[in-house]
Amino acid sequence: MSLMNKKTRALIAIMCALALSVLGVSKIYYNNKDASLDPRITNARSLYEKYNGYALVNAFDSIFFLMDSIESIYSRYDHYRESYEIGVLYNNRSASYLTMALYTTDLDSIQRDSLVILGADACRMSIHIYQQWLNIYEDKSEVDIQNILSNDFYESLEDFSMDKKEKYLKNRIEEIINAQTETARRLSVSYTNLGIIYRYKQQYDSAAISYKTALDLWDRNLTAENNLNILLDRPIRKRTLIQKLFPAERF
Repeated sequence: MSLMNKKTRALIAIMCALALSVLGVSKIYYNNKDASLDPRITNARSLYEKYNGYALVNAFDSIFFLMDSIESIYSRYDHYRESYEIGVLYNNRSASYLTMALYTTDLDSIQRDSLVILGADACRMSIHIYQQWLNIYEDKSEVDIQNILSNDFYESLEDFSMDKKEKYLKNRIEEIINAQTETARRLSVSYTNLGIIYRYKQQYDSAAISYKTALDLWDRNLTAENNLNILLDRPIRKRTLIQKLFPAERF
């Protein structure tokens, strides 16, 4: 029994040591990651952390003010002016307008139509920005991306050392490589919202085309698939437990 206790204590000690080691490595990793974030737009990213909280309680005035504040930061720099981050802002605006239009009960038809028009404008702008961004960066290699960024990325970073500027550049290249896949999926979500707008307007053929485009971009877009199923009078496909826990279409 004593031997077993010694073994157990030794195992626990090893597990604790491993856990502390992992925590230490994680802390170093995230500290290094934070240190390599572009300082020009860190305030925008901090502001974005408030978005989900506002969205959960439908605090639309706060959402729109937040989106405007974030865009004003990104728009100061040529590199970010039509980046995928701006596309995300417009798609979130679109989703907020549509949520207000479709789920606010005390609106008259004129108010509802006005919100849908605003949502459509924001949605089309997100599609334009995402598509323009993909035209530039889709399938580009790390070297290609670095060559593209050499044109304007260092704007307003003159006061930083070359070592820091290279860290910011390397981190941005990593973000763009990750976004090559994510932005196609984001574009799919925008086309889903466009389909919802067409469906609201009873333009069902255009709605179906938008949903099919969304699925061509991302074949696991369940929202687009089920909206298309409704149009075609087909059964709705239910989400799996994993899809419920980790809804991939949330950005």
